[in-house]
Amino acid sequence: MIYIILFLEFFKVGLFTIGGGLASLPFLYELSDKYTWLTKSMIADMIAISQSTPGPIGVNMATYAGFKAGGILGGIVATFAIVLPSFIIIVIVANFLNKFKNSKLVDSAFKGLRPAVTGLIAVAWFEIIKISIINVSKFLQTNNLFDVVINFKALMIFLVIFLLTKKFNKHPIVFIGLGALAGIVFKI
Repeated sequence: MIYIILFLEFFKVGLFTIGGGLASLPFLYELSDKYTWLTKSMIADMIAISQSTPGPIGVNMATYAGFKAGGILGGIVATFAIVLPSFIIIVIVANFLNKFKNSKLVDSAFKGLRPAVTGLIAVAWFEIIKISIINVSKFLQTNNLFDVVINFKALMIFLVIFLLTKKFNKHPIVFIGLGALAGIVFKI
């Protein structure tokens, strides 16, 4: 049964995610609310792992979540399911490409998708901030702004790494390593 659920859920994620792996995060957060085999904390870990491993982020995250839910076969099913919609759509689009390549309607549709994808990525960014830097759970219970708890160590690491990426043009793995080292040193 878990394999059917994995296939259907990750097929939907693959079908409706436009804009890359980070755009799939709102869908993954919805899955974490729905199933016990995926938590918001696991999603944050998957983002870190997926950013530092080769391959598309969404595929890496589907493989990881599928593996956690159903072992090796679960990883294979989730990975297959998330890439299948793209494969189907590419085959269909390739067949009609010449017919629609100068269509203003198609061009307008893609221009409309850009802000939607930006919104999906912004939601994902906010969710990552909530998990790693800001604890809003007490605020949600009391609605008192002073009940928001900020993890100042995590905030400082974020700011330092952010500034270092702007100042030094190094490979991202350098900053990922620095962030991991800072997390170990400061026991975050």
